[in-house]
Amino acid sequence: MRDGEWPTFNVRPYVCGAIGDVDPALLTRLREAGPKVRAALQTTGAALFSSSPLAPYHRDQSGYAFAWGERRPKESDRWITVAETYETPGLIDDGEQVTLHAGALGLVDVYYVRTPGVVYFSSLLEPLLSLTGGSYELDWAAWASILQVTFPLGDDTPYTSVKRLNGSSALVHDRATGRISTDRRLPRWVRQEPYEAWRGPGELLEILHEAYKEFEDRPLLVPVSGGYDSRLLCSVAVARGADVESWTTSPDDGTDADIAFARAITHELGVRHRVIEQDPADYPADTLAVARRLEYLTPHHAWYAPFAREVQRAGRTLVDGLAGGPLLKNFMVSGEALHAATAEERQAAVLRSLSLGAPSVPFLSEKAEHWITETVRESFARSTSMLHGHRAELSLSVLHTRTVRGIARSPVNLVGPEASFAAPFIYPAFFDAALSVGVARKDKGRFYRELLHAANPRVAALPSTNVVKQPLTRVPLRSTAAPARAHSHRMLMRVAWQVPGLLSPELHDMISQGPDALARFNGWNDRFWVRGLVLFGSWLIDNERNLPDTTPPWA
Repeated sequence: MRDGEWPTFNVRPYVCGAIGDVDPALLTRLREAGPKVRAALQTTGAALFSSSPLAPYHRDQSGYAFAWGERRPKESDRWITVAETYETPGLIDDGEQVTLHAGALGLVDVYYVRTPGVVYFSSLLEPLLSLTGGSYELDWAAWASILQVTFPLGDDTPYTSVKRLNGSSALVHDRATGRISTDRRLPRWVRQEPYEAWRGPGELLEILHEAYKEFEDRPLLVPVSGGYDSRLLCSVAVARGADVESWTTSPDDGTDADIAFARAITHELGVRHRVIEQDPADYPADTLAVARRLEYLTPHHAWYAPFAREVQRAGRTLVDGLAGGPLLKNFMVSGEALHAATAEERQAAVLRSLSLGAPSVPFLSEKAEHWITETVRESFARSTSMLHGHRAELSLSVLHTRTVRGIARSPVNLVGPEASFAAPFIYPAFFDAALSVGVARKDKGRFYRELLHAANPRVAALPSTNVVKQPLTRVPLRSTAAPARAHSHRMLMRVAWQVPGLLSPELHDMISQGPDALARFNGWNDRFWVRGLVLFGSWLIDNERNLPDTTPPWA
């Protein structure tokens, strides 16, 4: 990340530190490589530094317990209980062991570099690169996933030396032996399989009202997009008498139906509504700023940049519909997956739903496409192995991959450090209740429509981007306008020059024709393939001094 582009950690601190036999010189290097920090804990075998004062939520004669997520634990407990109740990472020192843990889903990132006897960690990826000696090794498995499914899988990052602590996982330093072990647990929703309890929409609505009580005294910003999730959350906020504003922006999908539908929804609810305008000329700067801010982990969210900047200045808690799709309407779960005859067919169907479809012309060389397809298949199988055979396997496979690694980046990393956000759908009671509703009842959005009707029947009846029945007016895309084409072409030229064996002859030919040749790539799949390769090109340029070898494994 370039100088001056660190997030401003106002509501969730930046942290770094180490567990184990710490080298003071390396710890100092890590501290100086990121945002300014101060000591929160320094003992034999553990060090924790934070960008703002960080008090332990538990302290006694034997040790301490810290957390730095959006929600703060109320008392000491097992690390997995803290992780799954509050969705927070943390550091627990009980005198005998030091435990560094992620949240149960892993929404708030914990990155680490592991060396014999010590783990150095950080809530940002880039500061840990200061420990690698100035030379980075490209992780092709991570980039395979970023290109094909738009986010890395498992513990992968773009760099082989830096890993991400998976949800429901911990690294444990034992003071007696000096060893560091990995402790992986099944989160509550996997340990306790959700039998169909025939919960009605009214019962889920009551639980959702309970979730709002944690932030009922705050002014709220509930973005309304025209879909199911946002209108449900806004309806509940209004029903509770909250101080609510609603904003909408263009998702750059070529229709802007969200804006038209949101106006009708907010008018019906009597909520102040604002449209955040976007300028195509700003798209190249936005896409590069978001890529760096998200540390090149996904090509999503460039469209969200102007919106996020306004949210950070609003002084309101953002209410985000994170996880609503997989929990309530089988989002990304195809009929093929629902009716698969075997576990292997089911997994393959889910992965196909998550993967980008074929572009209009081949984008990847035959060798690259084969290697990437096989690598992603193996990575996905490992990443979802704990869910195989589970009653909620399909929904949870989406939640533990796409939702956490890709979609959550907008509230967690683009909004989250500067402004507070709430995600009511992942509050424990609602999460469990939603999972207990069988996937057959959720098929084609049937149960979700019942829930919306229970919340507000007039709002439920308004047009939705989830079920579009009328022709939509087409609007120009920022991501394919002339400024974006020029930026994309520069990045694609870098990929074509540095890793020529990644791209197909057809794409090499298109690139040679100049930026305007990219105008043909207006289709959904084309646009996302371009965005992934542009992200890769940007990463290659930003890291050109530190990448001695970019030879791909299929070469």
